[in-house]
Amino acid sequence: MEILVIDIGGSHVKFAVWGRRRKLKFTSDDHPSAMQVVARILAETRDWKYNAVSVGFPGTVIHGRITRALGNLGKGWVGFDFERHFRQPVKIINDAAMQALGSYDGGRMLFLGLGTGVGSALILDDVIVPLELSHLSYSRKRTVGDVLGKENLKRSGVKIWEAGVHHVVARLSLAFQTDYVVIGGGNVDRLTHLPPGARRGHNDNAFIGGARLWGRAGVIAHPRKHTWVIA
Repeated sequence: MEILVIDIGGSHVKFAVWGRRRKLKFTSDDHPSAMQVVARILAETRDWKYNAVSVGFPGTVIHGRITRALGNLGKGWVGFDFERHFRQPVKIINDAAMQALGSYDGGRMLFLGLGTGVGSALILDDVIVPLELSHLSYSRKRTVGDVLGKENLKRSGVKIWEAGVHHVVARLSLAFQTDYVVIGGGNVDRLTHLPPGARRGHNDNAFIGGARLWGRAGVIAHPRKHTWVIA
């Protein structure tokens, strides 16, 4: 199976055939529509061979369908029929959940993606639970997303932002009784120290996650099956 993995983020769209082609990307800062993104990918991959597609999307995905898109993207994402355009079977998952799956080593893992916003997911053995922890209250006036997002990093500076990351990770680790936390996203490299029990992820793990959705990319810590349940 040759898998085209597409990682749609708040600032870039990245795509590659897992294990076969180098990663390509283009900006998503210009609020592209679903059709614009898909048309460009189809044009740039017209001579590529693949027979399955994984899409990581920065919004709400329920039962493999996009139900809510981020405000920085354009029109036409909700309910978009990827299979009709790619003419291949497609699996769609929240982008943070896809990166979480690529970062997973078994057990109870919490993933936080520090990017334009804050992505989150929980994996319990073989069950992937996409989360929206950015909506949780951090204080009376601010949410977790307000504190850990890119805008607050710019406004408050690294030291205050990093203190917020440590505070949130400590509380969520206790709340979810995690074995470990993976912190990914484009801003993870801005952290000078990782919170206790956390390790650094990488955006490229999204491509491992996209392959794992189809039972590829190697065996993780518990190889009993390759079927992932997305809650």
